[in-house]
Amino acid sequence: MNQNEPLHVPEHDTAPAPLTVYGERITSRLLLGTARYPSPQVMSDAVRASGAGIVTVSLRREQARGRTGARFLDLVSALPVRLLPNTAGCRTAREAITTAEMARELLETDWIKLEVIANDDTLQPDLIGLVEAATELVQRGFKVFPYMTEDLSIAERLVAAGCRVLMPWGSPIGTGRGLANPEALKTLRAYFPDLPLVIDAGIGAPSHAAAAMEMGYDAVLLNTAVARARDPVRMATAFAAAIAAGRAACDAGLIEPSDRARPSTPVAGTPFFDLDPPAPP
Repeated sequence: MNQNEPLHVPEHDTAPAPLTVYGERITSRLLLGTARYPSPQVMSDAVRASGAGIVTVSLRREQARGRTGARFLDLVSALPVRLLPNTAGCRTAREAITTAEMARELLETDWIKLEVIANDDTLQPDLIGLVEAATELVQRGFKVFPYMTEDLSIAERLVAAGCRVLMPWGSPIGTGRGLANPEALKTLRAYFPDLPLVIDAGIGAPSHAAAAMEMGYDAVLLNTAVARARDPVRMATAFAAAIAAGRAACDAGLIEPSDRARPSTPVAGTPFFDLDPPAPP
């Protein structure tokens, strides 16, 4: 196969059902970020190739670009996707709330991906500030997508505050480590069986995304793994295929792991033939 040819993803009648978030149907379970691409055109091509239903955009970052940022927002707005502005770069609940209000006015959406960052090295969420900001934003009429760790107690507080979707990290932003704490993520999934859960951050390979979907998560949000790939467009296509496969596998029903071998052909009742004839008397 020519390396430059687009990756073909076969379509099947058993394609995963659309994701419903805050009452809105999203056709794709891949959410894609718009930062760190080689160029705005490559970003646009990758989003279209991925079939993503939602893209995130940082209002603070684009504001910092001045007129270039305005052109970038125009390009993103022209894509056939749902825009999800985020509060990336905010260090306090107050900053995040102010940024969310600006995003609502500029982009005319009450959806907001809420980020309140506590640590510059790990970009770990400030969970106290996150709950504080989410509580106030919900009261102001926002539909909040909170970026969080896999902490169950924080998840309960966010749901109690009115969040109807949770976005736990797989691992720290941009690390590409995949699912660093799968057992805790499984616990979160089991505890909230009917709530949309989206793995956000740390995904580095399509296999990581497929593993999250096989675990029962509803969608995956990623950015760096596509944007910094040698070929972002092909990588976006690969992630789309992996997410569809992982969800289909979950819906089909994965077998439970076993510590013992299980023969695919049972030996009970199977005749055995002696290939060595008996010696003559």
